[in-house]
This record gives sequence, structure tokens and C-alpha cells, in this order.
Amino acid sequence: MKLQIQELTTVEEMLAQIETMRFLYPNLSVEKYKTYLSDMIPHNYIQIGVFENGACLGITGCWSSTKLWTGKYLEIDNFVVNPEVRSKGIGKLLTDYIEQKAIDSDCSSIVLDAFTGNFAAHRFYYNQGYGPRGFHFVKIVDENKMTR
Repeated sequence: MKLQIQELTTVEEMLAQIETMRFLYPNLSVEKYKTYLSDMIPHNYIQIGVFENGACLGITGCWSSTKLWTGKYLEIDNFVVNPEVRSKGIGKLLTDYIEQKAIDSDCSSIVLDAFTGNFAAHRFYYNQGYGPRGFHFVKIVDENKMTR
């Protein structure tokens, strides 16, 4: 496989990869995706894609911010690899790229959320050196506004 990693920084570049994102959110509409991206990009959100011959095999969003407990950090958001190419190193390529980006950006850490029942993701992240440091509590106030 001749793989290329590309940072996507515009709504148009990200929208072009919606089919890959739909492996994670099958009912994601173009309209909702475009609206969310338009809200997220001004807050340092980018996506990183792994491509082979122009086809997106895996993609993740990320953004950086600062919190009192960690200082500057990089957050992984919406990490997805095409099911047909899982276990072929695409995810590791993405996490390695993110780690270098965090180092280059002078971040103290990388954070992410994984749904509690997603044991395959938990195993993957443990294998990449990530570990839980707490609980991300959620109180849903309007389920109709959620993508999942």
C-alpha cells in the first residue's frame, strides 16, 4: 500500500470524505455535517486523513486547546477507519501522526473519548499507550440534536 497522510482544513475538503465518516455516523447528512464543521473549524478543528490512490481509508478530527489541569493539549475526535482495511496499520499511522503533531505543537498530552461499550477502540487505544484518567460525564438535554 502506498499511503499518504493529508491534513484537511476546509469544510469542502472534509465534506468530500463524508462517506468515510459515515462508517462512524451512518445517518450523518451533508447539511448537518457542513453545519457542524462550520462551527468547529474556527475553534482549531482539522481532520487528518490516510489516503491510497485518492481513496480515504481512515480519518480523524483533532483540535487543540488549553485546560487548567493539563495546559495545552490535543484532542482526537471522530476517529474512524474503513472496516475493510482495519488491522492494517491505518489507525496506528493516524495516532503516530497525531502524537508528532502534539509534540510539534508543544502540547502536554493527547486526549480522546471512546464510548463505554466500544471495547475494540479501548483495546486499540491501550495498545497505542493511552489510558483512562477519569470519566467523561454526559447529561443529554436534547437527544434529537445528537448525531448518534
